Amino acid sequence: MMMNEGTPAISIDRLTKRYGQTLAVESLSLSVPQGTIFGLLGTNGAGKTTTFKCMLGLARPSEGSVSFEGRPLTPPLFERLAYVPEKCALYEWMTGAQLLEMQRRSFSRYDDKRANELMDLFALDRKKKLGKFSKGQQTAMALVLAFSIHPEILVLDEPAAGLDPVHQRHVLDLIIGESAGGATVVFSSHQIGQVERAAERVAIMHQGTLRLAGEVEQLKSDLKVVEATFDTDAPSLNGLSAEPSVGQIQRAGRLVRVYVKGNGDEIARKIGDMHPRSVRILDQNLEDIFLTTVGSSGSAMAADVAGASGR
Repeated sequence: MMMNEGTPAISIDRLTKRYGQTLAVESLSLSVPQGTIFGLLGTNGAGKTTTFKCMLGLARPSEGSVSFEGRPLTPPLFERLAYVPEKCALYEWMTGAQLLEMQRRSFSRYDDKRANELMDLFALDRKKKLGKFSKGQQTAMALVLAFSIHPEILVLDEPAAGLDPVHQRHVLDLIIGESAGGATVVFSSHQIGQVERAAERVAIMHQGTLRLAGEVEQLKSDLKVVEATFDTDAPSLNGLSAEPSVGQIQRAGRLVRVYVKGNGDEIARKIGDMHPRSVRILDQNLEDIFLTTVGSSGSAMAADVAGASGR
């Protein structure tokens, strides 16, 4: 089914999911353009996995809707859609070869040559029972199944979990390769560097709500870090918290960092008036943006001031 190029591959409209009194996802709206790699970031319990389950009919939304290529999810779409869950549930009594045979019989798009190439790539033993596979090997097996059907839409929940660095790179290369061929990929990862390397767009969730979304390069260009060191303990910069461009100020001993929306020149000048040993303006990477968005209480630095600033 070919869709108009302007039709998003996936549209999430005010998705809400409650488990009893627990609000797992609240009024989430996202649009994933066709042929893009979309990264979903969030701390543990942010609602990422629940979002994926609601997208794929594995959990019933309390409110809201999800559409694929402008239409509700229907069984035929799974011929063109692949899902790798965070916790794989494979038939442990089967061997790798038997599972591939089941995949061949189940999907008309299954490519035996592609599957065997991927088995070799991840060094998986076709004769070994899946119950004897390590966690990383089970993840790799699930990835083999997903990519072997040449899907047009991939939903991957922590697809590199348990894999060594070499195989993590293979996963990123596979994701990028599928997107280059026209597929749409949505994936989550706690490895922010992986998302920054592969994703064109990202969304950051925290405590079930969407906190930030946009194109990675645009988000990075809009935000700067002004970093200064002093000969003694850094002075209080509380006066800067009123600046509309300032999102957060962090102090740790002689070091201070100010997270700024915009080019940061004016903030750097004001800090320079306090006679630091050095002051410089740095680009924020995706990890900086993530920590600023969800709050960096888990980092080594304590936030003296946390401003909303529309973030």
